Order: sequence, then C-alpha cells, then structure tokens
Amino acid sequence: MSFEIPESVKVWSQFFHPIFMWVVLALSVYALYLGIKIQQTRAAEGEAKKELIKGRFNVRHYQLGSILLAFMVTGALGGMAVTYINNGKLFVGPHLLAGLGIVGLFSISAALSPFMQKGKDWARFTHITINLIVLGLFAWQAVTGVQIVQRIIEKMA
Repeated sequence: MSFEIPESVKVWSQFFHPIFMWVVLALSVYALYLGIKIQQTRAAEGEAKKELIKGRFNVRHYQLGSILLAFMVTGALGGMAVTYINNGKLFVGPHLLAGLGIVGLFSISAALSPFMQKGKDWARFTHITINLIVLGLFAWQAVTGVQIVQRIIEKMA
C-alpha cells in the first residue's frame, strides 16, 4: 500500500513552518517581557512590589515557557519533515544546524526550572544567558528563513 501526498499539500505545507515559527518568535519576545517583569518584581519594594506580584508574571512566564518548548520542538521537527517530504533530503546548512542548536539550548534552559524554583542564582543566570542566545539565534533564523521562503517562491513561479 502506497500513500502519495497530493502535490498541492506538498507545495503549501512548505509555508506552515515559517508562519508557525514567526508566531513562536513573537511569543518568545513576550516571554522575554515576562522575564523582565519578574526581575522588576524581585527588585521592587513596598507597594510597587505588591502591585507587580498581582501580575503573576512568574506563573505566566513558566507556563509560556512550557508551551514554547513544545512549539519549538514540534516546529523544528515539522520544518525538517516538510523539507524531507518535498526534497527527499534535508539541507545541512546554517539554518538547520542553528535550528537544532536552538532546540538543544532551549531544552537545557527549561531543564533549569527546578533549580530556579529552589532559588539557585546560578540556574537563573544560566537560564537568562541561554535564552538571550536562543533569542538572538532565533532572530537570525527568521532572516535566513525568509531567504529560504523567497527561494521556494521563485521555484514556484
């Protein structure tokens, strides 16, 4: 029994990964904002601190981080799957390698959560450092991803 994916699905599926990952990038920037609000809450005192605590930035950051981890892994796997389905191979280049690195770094960052919950400053510092690197790589991925999409569109014309 052979299952052939319709050509229209092959063609248009190539655009799901870039659109999805742009959403993930936007959510990542929002997670950064929440992280900054957590730091502000830690540094605040008195009424300002009470007001910031009401924002539950720590809970929202933690929950969004969990969602982002799932989205990052499935987005990377989805991008590789669509590339393989359409080309019969993966293109081992900067976009693929940086994407795999991002998934690995993001996983390490998430794994630090139990240590941060126990108040370990080294874990918090490492988490912040890794995520800033991830965000920088992710922004670069957006640029290279647009270049890849442009090549796909050129081939379609």
